[in-house]
Amino acid sequence: MQDYMFPTSVKEVQSLGWDYIDVIFFTGDAFVDHPSFGTACISRYLQKFGYRVAVVPQPNWRDDLRDFRKLGKPRLYFAVNAGAMDSMVNHYTAQKRLRHEDAYTPEGRAGQRPDRAVSVYTRILKELYPDVPVVIGGVEASLRRLCHYDYWEDKLHPSILLSSGADWLCYGMGEKAMLELTRAIEAGRNLRQIEELPQLAFYRKGSPKKQDALFLHSFEECLRDKKAFAQNFHEIEIQANSLNARVIVEPCEGGYVQVNPPYPPASESEMDSYWDLPFTKLPHPRYKGKRIPAYDMIKDSIITHRGCFGGCNFCTIAAHQGKFIQSRSRQSIVEEVKKLVAMPEFKGNISDLGAPTANMYKMEGRDKSLCSLCKRASCLFPQPCKNMNRSHEELLKLYREVDAVKGVRHSYVGSGIRYDLFLTEDGFVDETSKAYLRELVLKHISGRLKVAPEHTEDKVLYYMGKPSFRLFERLRQEFDKIMAQEGRRSGIVPYFISAHPGCTMEDMKRLSQHPCLKGIWMEQVQDFTPTPMTTSSVMFYTGLDPRTMKTVFVERRAEAKKAQKNFFFMK
Repeated sequence: MQDYMFPTSVKEVQSLGWDYIDVIFFTGDAFVDHPSFGTACISRYLQKFGYRVAVVPQPNWRDDLRDFRKLGKPRLYFAVNAGAMDSMVNHYTAQKRLRHEDAYTPEGRAGQRPDRAVSVYTRILKELYPDVPVVIGGVEASLRRLCHYDYWEDKLHPSILLSSGADWLCYGMGEKAMLELTRAIEAGRNLRQIEELPQLAFYRKGSPKKQDALFLHSFEECLRDKKAFAQNFHEIEIQANSLNARVIVEPCEGGYVQVNPPYPPASESEMDSYWDLPFTKLPHPRYKGKRIPAYDMIKDSIITHRGCFGGCNFCTIAAHQGKFIQSRSRQSIVEEVKKLVAMPEFKGNISDLGAPTANMYKMEGRDKSLCSLCKRASCLFPQPCKNMNRSHEELLKLYREVDAVKGVRHSYVGSGIRYDLFLTEDGFVDETSKAYLRELVLKHISGRLKVAPEHTEDKVLYYMGKPSFRLFERLRQEFDKIMAQEGRRSGIVPYFISAHPGCTMEDMKRLSQHPCLKGIWMEQVQDFTPTPMTTSSVMFYTGLDPRTMKTVFVERRAEAKKAQKNFFFMK
């Protein structure tokens, strides 16, 4: 196994004695060799199989394009992503105001990547090197793989494959898909063979060849009829949440976009293999000690699993990582903790032992055959699936093994917690649930327990795909009981969303005056931002609930949206 840092310049390539590069990544982020950053994950995985990978982080797209020329042509292909965040979300607030900081850039400087970075980088590469394939991926590309609503221009856009001109789009968590695509390109397989690979999307002129595919309304139909767009999204979401998904075909501009089903969810051994790689867990030496804010946030964190079956309508996690939980083994996680402890700057505190939803570790359906037939977007809403095993036993074992590692003072859980995994309105789901909440609040929170009820009104929560606020009321009761028993003083910080489809000013007034929130530190409210490939964004654009095709109230006026958020603080 090789432990060198990936080259980012000609001088660094020469120092390795390379006379060719297999794959050159262009990314909108500063390069950090840490498993929380997708570029590092794919680069290390390809490296494991003998491929030479170089990275060009945050190339300058406004000058003579020397950053795009400096390493020349790769032997196989260029790979492009916008970074760990969508570039438009990175750049703009929900009010469409320009942000002044970029956490993924040295010293937090803004303006080091373009709007719609994937398309900008790809078009430059295709102009400079028209004969070299370009593969796009990451959050920005994945969530724009088909026709999507663009909030910033307030209109529908076709697949990013058309706006970028990329040859291939690898969506989702891409280790396996990118390895197989790399092998196929290296082997010189023809287009028809590569077009059969899972987890790829591509655009072709003419008529589609897959007659048994799921055919969506065309992009042009969606432009004419918002109902067609909502119907398309409903079908896309069903496939995205199915273990046995179909090929999707969307006609567009004299051709079609084809999206192949993903690989099956990664097994435990596959997940371990993605982390058993020689990550240095450090920013590239080119930054010479400059602070990268996003790195500071994650440098002492440990990822335990991928995926989320919560199915929140405003969230893109399942669309990108998948609905089915893919967990690492406890041994793999503990080994990573030991390596973290050995790092000179580690002070004994793991900042986050978690994942998109931290307490879904090792959770899955009891009967897998039922899961293979299921098409629900959420295993928790409107009611928890009876087939879902919500035991926290495995997670409690993990916490205790991690805490037993010499050098670990605290292992905090900083990522999201779903309290409907361990609570009902009448009490706890099982004995492990009660033990979990107690251990969580006594040992694994730093200061206050942060949770996301998102709203208090059932009508709004229905459109969000979130459980009743009565469950939060129960959580506060149990939390306060533990604090009283232990003689501790701590609190809960709830997160809320304003101006979500279905939410009126009257709903925000009732939220702000809810008696259960009395005495709680109230500072966390976010104005809803429509992002591609979410049910909530489809509601925002169409005024229709794609699940039922019924109309939904949507507050689109900027001043009224701002007033909803401000009302939260007016008590």
